[in-house]
Amino acid sequence: MKSKSICKFISETTADTLVMHNFVCERNEAVMRKPNTLPCHMAILTIQGSGRFRFDNTAVTCTVGDLVFCFKDETMSCEPDSTCEYIYISFSGARAETLLHRFGIHKLNRHFHGFEGLIPLWSDSLSRASKLNIDIASESALLYAFSRFSSDEKKKGDVVNRAVRFLEENFTEPDLSLAEVADALGYNIKYLSHIFKEKIGMSFSEYLRMLRIKHAVMLFDHGLDSVKNVAFLSGFSDPLYFSSVFKSVVGISPTAYKAKT
Repeated sequence: MKSKSICKFISETTADTLVMHNFVCERNEAVMRKPNTLPCHMAILTIQGSGRFRFDNTAVTCTVGDLVFCFKDETMSCEPDSTCEYIYISFSGARAETLLHRFGIHKLNRHFHGFEGLIPLWSDSLSRASKLNIDIASESALLYAFSRFSSDEKKKGDVVNRAVRFLEENFTEPDLSLAEVADALGYNIKYLSHIFKEKIGMSFSEYLRMLRIKHAVMLFDHGLDSVKNVAFLSGFSDPLYFSSVFKSVVGISPTAYKAKT
C-alpha cells in the first residue's frame, strides 16, 4: 500500500527582489584579516577550522557549522586559525529585508550553531556554479539556509532583544545586575545568561561595561571634564574602578582621553 502524499500549502508569496552578489569560498588569510565595509548583507558559513569575526564593535567566534550574518555598512574582518575556511553569500534587496525580519536575524541575533548540514550543499553548489547559473546556485543555497531556521531561534532573539532594551534604558543604575534584569523580564537567570552570551557574543557584564564606557566617552566628547562625575553618570559607583575599566576598553585613561578631546 502506498504511503499518503505530503501536501503543504504556501500561505503567501512575494514579488520582492532578492539580489545575489557573491558566492565565495574564502581561504586567503590576508583577505580574511583585512577590514571591509560591506556594501550589502552577508551570510557566512564556517566549513573548516575556526575564526573570530568582528563586526564594528561586536565579535563572535565561529567553528565548523556555525552560520553568522553581517549587515550592510558594517565593517567586517576575521581573525582565523591556521585551518579556517568559510563560504559566504552576499545579498540585498527588499526580499532580503523581509527574510531577515521574518526569522528575527539582526545585529543582536546574528550567530547560529548547528548548520553543519549546509556544508555539503553550499560546497557542492559553489563548485558546480558557472556564469550561467551562479545566481540560481547562490540564491537556492541562501534560501535553503533560511528554511532551516525555526521559531525557537526567533524566540531566543526576542529574549535577547528585551534584555538589551532593558539594559539600554537602565545601564546608568550602579546596582543593575543580571538577576535584576532576569526578574524584571520574567526569565530564569541561568537561561538568560546562556542565551545572552550565545546571541551577543559576550557576557552580560561585558556588554553592560561596554554600554557604560560608550556613554562615558560620549559625555567626555560633549565637554564634561570631571572623571568622578562622568563615572557616576555612566553607572559606576567607584571612580577608580571606572578609570580602570575605561583604560582596558578604550586603551588610555580617562584623563588622557580628556586631554585629546
